[in-house]
Amino acid sequence: MTAVVPHDEGRADDGAASRRVVEAVWRIESSRIVGALARYTNDFALAEDVASEALAEALVAWPRDGVPRDPVAWLLATGRRRAIDAFRRRSGRDDRYAALARDLGEGGAVTGGPGTVAEAGDDLLWDPDKIEDDRLALLFVACHPVLSKEARVALTLRVVAGLGSEEIARAFLVPVPTVQARITRAKKTLTAARVPFEVPAAEDRAERLGSVLNVVYLIFSEGSTASGGDDWMRPDLAYEAVRLARVLTRLSPDPETFGLLALLELTAARFPARTGPDGEPVLLEHQDRRRWDRSAIRRGRDALARAVAVGRGLGPYGLQAAIAEQHDVAASVAETDWDRIVVLYEALGRVAPSPVVELNRAVAVAMASGPAAGLGLVDDLVAREVLSGSYLLPSVRGELLARLGRRDEARGELELAARLCGNARERGVLEAKAAAL
Repeated sequence: MTAVVPHDEGRADDGAASRRVVEAVWRIESSRIVGALARYTNDFALAEDVASEALAEALVAWPRDGVPRDPVAWLLATGRRRAIDAFRRRSGRDDRYAALARDLGEGGAVTGGPGTVAEAGDDLLWDPDKIEDDRLALLFVACHPVLSKEARVALTLRVVAGLGSEEIARAFLVPVPTVQARITRAKKTLTAARVPFEVPAAEDRAERLGSVLNVVYLIFSEGSTASGGDDWMRPDLAYEAVRLARVLTRLSPDPETFGLLALLELTAARFPARTGPDGEPVLLEHQDRRRWDRSAIRRGRDALARAVAVGRGLGPYGLQAAIAEQHDVAASVAETDWDRIVVLYEALGRVAPSPVVELNRAVAVAMASGPAAGLGLVDDLVAREVLSGSYLLPSVRGELLARLGRRDEARGELELAARLCGNARERGVLEAKAAAL
């Protein structure tokens, strides 16, 4: 449904309030706007450009003239006009663009000033049978395998989540020009590869869906435990990923889509208790479980049940969600069903083998059967020289050695982990543990 603001178009209002409306509308509706314009122009890069131009125009016009009654329609009409102008500029260089510009122009030129929406052809943008397809196509294009992982993440946050370059740069601790360059290169790559703006055919969708889910998972992971910087978590980024996962379950009700949503909800449910008053990390065994978000736990368990109901067994995200569920329903660390978690990690290791899964399984084994059993599995990973350069392996090994009373070895491992850790908050936790030994 179109967002309607109870506000007379053309009446100037407080500039700051208008800008907040622009930002809110863009955050909520950007994927719909870019998707509709991409379908309209059949040119993803152009659609993103003209949508951004429409946003910039709104930031100037709305504080001056007042918020229009139908902000989304205003942005769409302005983007459409910009697209027609772009095709006309190109028409001198390419006969194909000239013909397309004529066709678009025949749909009805924009008259009566910026944002006029009563024009022929606008029904093309508002087709209710196409809006959700547009959003799904947008996700598949932004997460296309032809792009690098970093480009997929940046483009998804930009065109699907509606974040600005400054917000993305701040979230991933990179300069704004770096984010802008990634987005520009991504659009050029998609154009050069002639990636169509469409939902992939059924036979290609499963493989491509994996790329989309992976991008959303990467965004959440960075928000849940930041890879660098002074903050242990970036909840706003994680919650954007949860929102994207919810959209995905509506657009593509696949078992793994529900599995991913379940994982994110069940993990985010613990966010309120994961940091102390000063932002310091609070580890699982010390968290006040009364502060966990019970609504998020219910939503996560419901999504997990849907994943089981629509599939033939859980995939990697569903299995991780099942592990998260065991933590969320337990009254304490001691009362957690660690044997069940070990079994789930064994299943996860078969469908999605990785050293990190093996390390997590070793932790679960240590909790279920004692630190010596877990240390044996960790030492196997050390012998295979996997996870070199990661702080995870020495941090786990240090914890297990400390539980076995091997204090000097434990301190050395924890000090190594602290040196390898890129996040200042988590590094402080590791240094404190080493100092305590």
